[in-house]
Amino acid sequence: MDPTPGTPRWNLDRPFLTGRFHQEIKAPAQAAGSRLFSMESFSRGSDNVIGSYPVSVQELLVIDDLLSALVGIEGRYISIKRVRGKAGHVIFHIDPSMDLALQELTERIFPLCQNYVLINHFVESKSHFRSGLVNHAFAAALRALLLDYQAMVAQLEHQFLLGRLSVQGLWFFCQPMMGSLHALSIVVEKASSNNFSGATTLNLLQSQAKAMAGDNAVRSLLEKMTQRASSAYLAILERWVYEGVIDDPYGEFFIAENKSLQKESLTQDYDTKYWVQRYSLKDGIPSFLVSVAGIILTTGKYLNVMRECGHNVQVPLSENSKLTSIESNHHYLECIKSAYDFASGELLNLIKHKYDLIGKLRSMKRYFLLDQGDYLVHFMDISRDELAKRPEEISVEKLQSLLDLALRSTAAASDPCHEELTCCVERVSLLKRLSTLKDLDSTEPSEGNRPADSDPQSELLSITGLETFCLSYKVQWPLSLIIPRKALTKYQLIFRLLFHCKHVNRQLCMAWQVHQGFRAINILGTAILRSSILCRSMIKFVNSLLHYLTFEVLEPNWHLMHDRLQTVKSVDEVIQFHDFFLQKCLKECLLLLPQVFKKIEKLKSVCLQYAASIQLLVPSMYMPEVASTNDGAGSFGLGRSKPWRSKNKNQQLKLAAENTIICDSIMKFEKEFNDELQSLVPILSSSSQAEPYLTHLAQCILGLGSEQ
Repeated sequence: MDPTPGTPRWNLDRPFLTGRFHQEIKAPAQAAGSRLFSMESFSRGSDNVIGSYPVSVQELLVIDDLLSALVGIEGRYISIKRVRGKAGHVIFHIDPSMDLALQELTERIFPLCQNYVLINHFVESKSHFRSGLVNHAFAAALRALLLDYQAMVAQLEHQFLLGRLSVQGLWFFCQPMMGSLHALSIVVEKASSNNFSGATTLNLLQSQAKAMAGDNAVRSLLEKMTQRASSAYLAILERWVYEGVIDDPYGEFFIAENKSLQKESLTQDYDTKYWVQRYSLKDGIPSFLVSVAGIILTTGKYLNVMRECGHNVQVPLSENSKLTSIESNHHYLECIKSAYDFASGELLNLIKHKYDLIGKLRSMKRYFLLDQGDYLVHFMDISRDELAKRPEEISVEKLQSLLDLALRSTAAASDPCHEELTCCVERVSLLKRLSTLKDLDSTEPSEGNRPADSDPQSELLSITGLETFCLSYKVQWPLSLIIPRKALTKYQLIFRLLFHCKHVNRQLCMAWQVHQGFRAINILGTAILRSSILCRSMIKFVNSLLHYLTFEVLEPNWHLMHDRLQTVKSVDEVIQFHDFFLQKCLKECLLLLPQVFKKIEKLKSVCLQYAASIQLLVPSMYMPEVASTNDGAGSFGLGRSKPWRSKNKNQQLKLAAENTIICDSIMKFEKEFNDELQSLVPILSSSSQAEPYLTHLAQCILGLGSEQ
């Protein structure tokens, strides 16, 4: 339902009350194809044609009719015909029997009469509610001009009654108004035919004023009309840039508000466009505001954020800062820029100081980027059994309690933000999760090019909580503008990569501990020695990868962002630098390079399989007594080697040399690991030419490969 108030019906049923004196009466005898139809003449009881009178009398009669025609009223010998299909367009006709000289002078004045009727019709039609505030203001300015025009006609009538007015004099006195009403009639006709309103009306007035640059009087009049018409628009603009409120009952403002988007969507919806689409630019921006449209939009958005925070702030106003007109000195532009500077600085101070933006980002770095990972070591120790389950079998509540215990038991307890940290368990692997996020600028192959080893069913059977565990963080408004759901997801992707690398490293270290149990004997020439060398190579690979991720990528990029945030001047710059930091980290952490990342994942998978095999095979093959008394293979260490030392060393070494099962297993892992490692080297070498950040990682891998 249209919320616009309606115009009273009598305003349409009784046109004589509004100046629309010409009732449309169709002449039945008129041809069907004619564009014009006659109006019933407003005769004063004379049946004589004007040509029957002397020329001096004809002049008096025509002046009397012209004074009526100048205000849109028919006379005895001047009739009005309305153009069919064009509202407000009329044509004046004179009795053809009039003297030709008088007739020619009279017809020169008719365009002024026609322009008056057209402008008067525009004033009446555009004064309706649905026409909008700009058209209301423009119509009011035209009405004031028509009052001056009618005053001129009254003065001419007075001169006529005194016997001092001729047709030539009437023509002379109408000259000042001829050009003005003609220029305005052009504007009115275009505005009516195209149904212009708001900014389009203002742009039309400005363009017409520029077109009349050669006529100073008409140009000044059009500029004055533009000022009057823009006053209502500037009132809307002033409220937006000074209070952050859109007071636009007729939808004329060039900023649209999408009320369906709420700030809560920032933390719930990955694809939310709140900051971009809650307030956005529409088509039809006034030409005098095109250069600062973005600044105007941002200023009001900043004020709205502060209002949503309960921090009601208003730009300080003075007489010089009010947007009352669009002067040629562009003072209004300075006022807008001042309002932007104030709103930007106020919101930035609010977010940086009251809501501790840097502290929150540092907390995100501590937990998600493992800046201080002591809590994670403790958590991985106490949650090992739970994380070893399949994702659907894991109790998230139990993990949350274990995470809280780890946070309270480590240095993280001193962080006031640690209570905002929660845990969650994803249902898919990291590689699968990356393939679902299509907006990360990844070169992920399509479904048709998916490798054969990425079978979804086999993946579901193989993954555990160690591959799918993730952290989450409760971000409150207005920091959710900086860290929305999309940014938090990027933090989680990086955390999952680091967490899994830590897990692989821990498993390899536990396998290394198994090998340390054989230090008391001579293992030269046995499979244990070969396994020990392979384990050391795998640990070096994982440590090199972790070193690259943390010290080559995350740490320098975070400090670069931190330094930039010290000099930002707006929240938009904060969002830009933070998004750039996350995108750069994702790319340099190999998460956006599927070909390289799949190789890394394959290498980690080989390492995990090897570590699991060593922790199961070696104790069972060489130390059955220890394997039966220990609760897990990973608990074997130096302190458990007494049963082994009590055995006959020569006999055990002989068994080790003859044990083909473990030897074959180690050789298989060694070959697979070296093959995958060597296949990664050319990929990194070629990619490092286009992606220089891979150079350091390639050097680490090359150094590792050269030792094999």
